[in-house]
Amino acid sequence: MIRGANVQLRMVREGDLDLLFTYASDVEARGLYYPFFLVSEPRFKQHFEETGFWKDDFGELLVCDLEDRMLGAVSYFKAAPYFDGYELAARLFDLSMRGRGIMTEALSLFCYLLFTVKKINRLEARIMPENGASKRMAEKCGFRFEGVAREAVFHLGAYHDMEVYSMLRSEAPATLEEALQRAGQ
Repeated sequence: MIRGANVQLRMVREGDLDLLFTYASDVEARGLYYPFFLVSEPRFKQHFEETGFWKDDFGELLVCDLEDRMLGAVSYFKAAPYFDGYELAARLFDLSMRGRGIMTEALSLFCYLLFTVKKINRLEARIMPENGASKRMAEKCGFRFEGVAREAVFHLGAYHDMEVYSMLRSEAPATLEEALQRAGQ
């Protein structure tokens, strides 16, 4: 769908579902900050059959290397129905690959793509204050800090603040080359 210097973003295919479900179900591999939602395998596959994981209020693309090996996923979803935009999430499946810029490049490409194909004015990232890597990734991609949503999420047995970062259409990369520059490629 869209190819960068080191990664490509593409739609989920039916042949990806078994491995993707394994990643989605692995509590330990989610890291300290990524929320966990239990979904049964039949419901997961039914959701794919009905939507292909791409519709108006939710979408997910796989992050793959240039040889098409699955590395992670990026997604958008409608968090507030009255906002003209989406909230984003990004997840690297193999935590040993952190620190290589994979998800920074993927997020930058994803923002460029969403502003190109969707009639929206805003993208948001909500990040726990302790998650320095995700905050650096968002800032590198052009997101700006807006404020703190106090005790907004229950995660791992406690309520946590969420820092809100946003990117407006006027701040988004206008070209693929600009998206790659932001990611340091």
